[in-house]
Amino acid sequence: MPPSKSNSASPAEPESAGAPSPVLRVAVLADSDTRWKWGALTARRLTSGDGRADAPRAEISGLLLRGRATPTPRQLAEVGDVGIDPGRVREVTAAEFLRTVRDEGYDLVVLALVGGAVQAMLHGLAALRLPARPVVVTGYVGVVYEKLADGLLLRHGADIVLANSRHDAERFRAVYEGVGADASAVTEAALPFLGGEPHHPEPGRDTVVFAAQPSVPASRADRTYLLRRLVEHARLHPEREVLLKLRSKPGEHTTHIEELPYQRLAERLPGGLPPNFRLVYGHMGEVLDRTDLLVTVSSTAALESLHRRIPTAVLTDLGVRETLGNHHFIGSGLLTSWDHLDGGAHPEPDADWLSGQGVAADGGYGSAYDTARTRVTDLLAKRDRLPALTPYYTPATAPGYLPGILARHHLAPDGHPLPGATATGEGGRVRGAVREAVRDAARGAYRHGVQRVAPVIRRMGEL
Repeated sequence: MPPSKSNSASPAEPESAGAPSPVLRVAVLADSDTRWKWGALTARRLTSGDGRADAPRAEISGLLLRGRATPTPRQLAEVGDVGIDPGRVREVTAAEFLRTVRDEGYDLVVLALVGGAVQAMLHGLAALRLPARPVVVTGYVGVVYEKLADGLLLRHGADIVLANSRHDAERFRAVYEGVGADASAVTEAALPFLGGEPHHPEPGRDTVVFAAQPSVPASRADRTYLLRRLVEHARLHPEREVLLKLRSKPGEHTTHIEELPYQRLAERLPGGLPPNFRLVYGHMGEVLDRTDLLVTVSSTAALESLHRRIPTAVLTDLGVRETLGNHHFIGSGLLTSWDHLDGGAHPEPDADWLSGQGVAADGGYGSAYDTARTRVTDLLAKRDRLPALTPYYTPATAPGYLPGILARHHLAPDGHPLPGATATGEGGRVRGAVREAVRDAARGAYRHGVQRVAPVIRRMGEL
């Protein structure tokens, strides 16, 4: 995606050193479509000001970390309204992001990134040694069902590590305390994109939506099985509208790599597709507006659906396994199979499980960010006195792990950009344009390899 002019205005002069500017300057750095959605909406919720008349107006800059999953303009548009014009979101490298933070004087930075990238940015920000550094917030885009310790320790060092539920907050603190790390940054909140009108059945409407995931399940056999059962469900219930909600089009990347798009599998399905079955894209909230039953393996869409009191089912057909993520829903009352759904079953969620998951179906969602917002306000008030960012991993504590993480983002072990990681001046702009063209070509070749070549090689290996 070509760079565009930042949507942020010139820094306002602070009234005193370290005090928040009259305009609160916020940067959101994201590396995929779903993390962009989480980051932008989190920034909005953290800076809403609790409705106070004297609260500063937030000016949010959108930055996309260049990589394999950098969202396309179409993906940005389908995320829905996050309060930032997609045309004014710009793409940056790690070195460019750090230079932007140094030059723009942001008050708050939201890192909506995969764990390794969060760790790299924390070390990069620490290496800037700013006299009044920004408050740094990070967290997770959805259900945390794998690599809990790894992901959390890579996020350690941020001022605030948001947990999407009480359940997650307890797990996060246990991990940090268990390795002797400071757990005070863990702050309970909720998924920022929950919302929409509660479910209201409409006469004559009966819509079943299967929320697909890019990498769950992973095998062709399992994905073909789920598609076949969904199509069979449509044939068994011709009165129902059956929708397969897709995350991306072939060739696009999301937070996870999708090597076997359902679109391709559907083209090869024997017998074709029934007339009441459709593939749909778009904003999940808009799809949920007309959903009467949401079915998934382990998508975060289940939590969005539960928040709106839409009947929700989590499939057990492929087992209840950590690799599928549906083990997260043990105790929820939602686990069921296609056989039961074909027979008309609608699972009933367990109230105690819901109360610990942050979906706030009882109406308490409006206050879910109060604690986090208060913490941000307190930290902003002492920006010039904030301690240095101190991640758990350092060159001394993880000498065999951390340097590789930083190098992937062209940062040295001390957090400074490696030579050649950034260029300035006219010659630098020319070289940057050449690099941009090369990166675009490389990204296209990479996606082609993932979508086309890799599956063929695996099939050949199975012969």
